[in-house]
Amino acid sequence: MWISIELSPCFEACEAVILTVVSSYADIALPVPLDQTFTYAVNGVVPVVGARVLVPFSGQRLMGVVMRVHDEAPQQGFEVKPIQQVLDDSALLPDELMELARWIAQYYVAPLGEVLRGMLPLGAEVKRHFVYRITDVGRRILYEGAEKGASRRSKLSAEDQNREYAVLNYLESGEGAKLGTLRSATNANKQLLEGMVKKKWLLREAVAEERDARRLEKVAVLIEDARLPKLNTNQTAILAELAAVGGRMRVRDLKEKLGHAGVPETTLTTLVRRELVRIEEVAEEFHFGGVATHGKKHAHEHVLNEQQMEALSAIVAAMAKGGFAPHLLYGVTGSGKTAVYFAAMRRALDAGCSALLLVPEIGLTPAMTGQLVAAFGDEVALLHSQLTPDERAEQWHRIRRGEARVVVGTRSAVFAPLVKLGLIIVDEEHDGSYKQEETPRYHGRDVAVMRAKLNEAVVLLGSATPSLESWSNAEKGRYARVEMRERVMSRALPAVELVDMRNEFRETGQEQIFSRRLIEETQATLDRGEQAIILLNRRGYSFVVMCRSCGDKIECENCAISMTYHKHGTEGDGIAKPGERLECHYCGFRRSVPKRCPKCDSEHLYYLGAGSQQGEERLQEIFPGARIGRMDRDTVRGRADMERLLARLHAGEINLLVGTQMIAKGHDIHGVTMVGVVGADFALGLPDFRAAERVFQLLTQVSGRAGRGELPGRVLVQSYHPDHYAVKFAAQHDYTGFVAKELQYRRWMHYPPYAVLANVVVQSDRLEEATGWSMELGRWFQQSRLEGIRVLGPAAAPISRLKRIYRFHFVLKGEKRQALGSVLRALLAFSEVKAIPRRNLVVDVDAVHLM
Repeated sequence: MWISIELSPCFEACEAVILTVVSSYADIALPVPLDQTFTYAVNGVVPVVGARVLVPFSGQRLMGVVMRVHDEAPQQGFEVKPIQQVLDDSALLPDELMELARWIAQYYVAPLGEVLRGMLPLGAEVKRHFVYRITDVGRRILYEGAEKGASRRSKLSAEDQNREYAVLNYLESGEGAKLGTLRSATNANKQLLEGMVKKKWLLREAVAEERDARRLEKVAVLIEDARLPKLNTNQTAILAELAAVGGRMRVRDLKEKLGHAGVPETTLTTLVRRELVRIEEVAEEFHFGGVATHGKKHAHEHVLNEQQMEALSAIVAAMAKGGFAPHLLYGVTGSGKTAVYFAAMRRALDAGCSALLLVPEIGLTPAMTGQLVAAFGDEVALLHSQLTPDERAEQWHRIRRGEARVVVGTRSAVFAPLVKLGLIIVDEEHDGSYKQEETPRYHGRDVAVMRAKLNEAVVLLGSATPSLESWSNAEKGRYARVEMRERVMSRALPAVELVDMRNEFRETGQEQIFSRRLIEETQATLDRGEQAIILLNRRGYSFVVMCRSCGDKIECENCAISMTYHKHGTEGDGIAKPGERLECHYCGFRRSVPKRCPKCDSEHLYYLGAGSQQGEERLQEIFPGARIGRMDRDTVRGRADMERLLARLHAGEINLLVGTQMIAKGHDIHGVTMVGVVGADFALGLPDFRAAERVFQLLTQVSGRAGRGELPGRVLVQSYHPDHYAVKFAAQHDYTGFVAKELQYRRWMHYPPYAVLANVVVQSDRLEEATGWSMELGRWFQQSRLEGIRVLGPAAAPISRLKRIYRFHFVLKGEKRQALGSVLRALLAFSEVKAIPRRNLVVDVDAVHLM
């Protein structure tokens, strides 16, 4: 601790002594699965709370966030390592986001460092690499080798032994070296170096250092008034090209044109050397994307109708009043919720505030971003995981500097560092995609509500099928409910027809993907020049490959799940993809399609179930004249793929679209008048208490894609369970009827929203270890006095092995959230005593999926 004493005149008659205390220690939150912060010694520059630092940790160099600076020395016996580098002069995260991080860590029982890592999409600003250092053992081996020569007992060749000694000799000074450096200096390959690490001759360390993440591109600039010497034909062509475009052109565009014209790239280098052209580095333009409107108005251009104005008035009144105000906007599909969002955001900006719009899927960002840019111009920023690391860092800093006051993005955009946040909108708030499926397992919707509370802001949750939790909060008066029960321009909701597939089989004697009625209605739609969408919510060609002789299914070698058959063919815009294969949709493992059963060697392999790829193939056979497209994870691999597909759909180039649930969410295509639903009710058989709610939401959302233009819509739902209440209420567009029925079951079984819930998963790559830990924790639950908490389990998880990890789980239900949190923290404390690693315990509070 340093104390400086300074005399300062405060009043004419007195002097005051000011003591400035410079803190000696800082508590750092690191991205590791441990529920604690770590104390480091201040090394020169004192970091501020909320700044990033680089610190040594377990042989690595990690980036952490400063949570506290102080002068409290750790207990004796603890070695305090110094902070190696301070990356930020000021707090990178404002106080409200730091407070939000603490709340997430407390509420979701998650390590604070991992929460902060998710909040800061700035990995591009830190460069990571590995270095090798010599250990004391390695130094001893080096000296012994100098005295005795090479070991005869080594399994390595004499040449490799010489390389090992060369490596040790190169590292003898103690300085670290990268793989490439060692390879150049000693001819040692990575395998040899890793062998030396296993023998403890070398230490392999992860090193992080600051990196410039600005996106720059090179521009060729024609130098004016330069005296032109004698030029050849190629040089004249380059100068003429630059002059024709105003004297400036991106180097990559210029090189592309040169390539087409047969001009070598070295010609440009020559012109630069002769000072006729100079190369400048400028900020690269960010591509927001978007989908052409094809004559449709943008959302902000619509004149609001009476029910939209009433909804907007409620939101604007809450913003004018000030303070935290959560609203649930229940509006049927096609009621114009997006126009209300845009109008509310405009009012927020006019009041000097910023606005955040969350969407559940990256696939929804192209259309939404295009509309936002049309409405708000350069004030828009975009955040989602398919941006490059450099792009995400660039957008994040634009937001933090206040250059972008409107942010659109997926779940993680809830952490955007907006200045003076006044409005948060969560579109399709019911969607399960808002739940993070890795640590920290937060729910984007609920975090948005808490962030609005911390900012004294308005939060608007919008959906045609609100989650039962949000609906219950509105019923209890916690949220203000705003309703829009009619479509814009008084358009009718689509008529829904149920097709009983049991009767279809009895009458035809065949198991078909598409019923006769669906084929007939689709043909009529195409004949009228209209567009149709068919939902087939399974990827691939067939989702089960089974042996007819022994009954065995071909499962993934890493997961306890059947592999999906993907047929050879073209996907997307005619681009050939990998051929026939079996693929696991959980871990990505692939294998070739066997000709015989791996278990009994029978040749009778049977392909069961139809996916979207098979659906597309069958539709091409039935409707050879149709312009068919497919939307699933195989055809849409990036944001550019989605933009191209949606552009073709809006332009009418595709008149029949088949796909998974990606087609059900938020798309507004006015030419679509018919929607077919195939096999969506299979999810009713999943071991999940939310199964009925998900099926109802999916049927309602995909039905809402029909009839959004001037022509009426029609929906055909094929079902083997047409009498199930979820299917019947969806066909009747009766959300409140479904809610009443479903809430009755939830109340009887003590499930949310009538209880709080957590799913605790015990996992290990060794079955006996996972089993033993599960039994240990089960005994702890039995012996502990758990007030108001009911524990189900331990039991094998529905997917008992995932990515070679064996999984068992407990489901905890309670009446009070505080009691549930206390039990979970006590469980983690007991696990630490029993040496059960934190990374082998997954705590999922408010779990959305129990699989």
